Amino acid sequence: MLPSLLIIDDFLSDPLAARQAALALDYDAAFKRGNYPGHISTRPLDIQGLDERVSKIIGAPVKAADGTSHSHCRITLKGDKGRSGVHIDPAFYSGILYLSLPEHCKGGTEFFRHKRTGLERVPSDPLAITKAGYADINALIEDVVNRDTQNKARWERTMLVPMRFNRLILFSPWLFHNSGAAFGTSHETGRLVHLMFFAKAITSSTRP
Repeated sequence: MLPSLLIIDDFLSDPLAARQAALALDYDAAFKRGNYPGHISTRPLDIQGLDERVSKIIGAPVKAADGTSHSHCRITLKGDKGRSGVHIDPAFYSGILYLSLPEHCKGGTEFFRHKRTGLERVPSDPLAITKAGYADINALIEDVVNRDTQNKARWERTMLVPMRFNRLILFSPWLFHNSGAAFGTSHETGRLVHLMFFAKAITSSTRP
């Protein structure tokens, strides 16, 4: 079974170089795709050996998930608003690498319990979905995640993983989560993260 959440500090050997490369990317507002607050880079920031390293950490082969903003960076400044709140990710596994400097870091990544259903994630077991009162996974996602995404009164925060420079968190995309508070007034002082959305990779050892 995959771990629900892992925290790896000091992930990159040269995080300052990665931060400078992230800041040098273009964050054109016209490129924005999605309901997130802030702006995303128009190009990815490649980290050499990322897929192999994460595969080793979680014990499962992964690759970039098609159709996602895998390896793109995002900058969110104080006052930036999005159209969604608590959410899940369209991936096999998710990751966030924090690239804000220590003196700027605030908040982090928040995880939640849905008050009405008591769920902390979308269940993978059909029996658990039925027990929660839903005919299938899509009905659950629509009623819980899509319906209540921005209704703060419907959620109870269960955990905050604090932001720390060069900290990588890896987690199940089915966990109900959201980014912590935004901060800063410029790209240099704002919330800077490197996003990871992995798909399951097929290798010779995983083929039937």
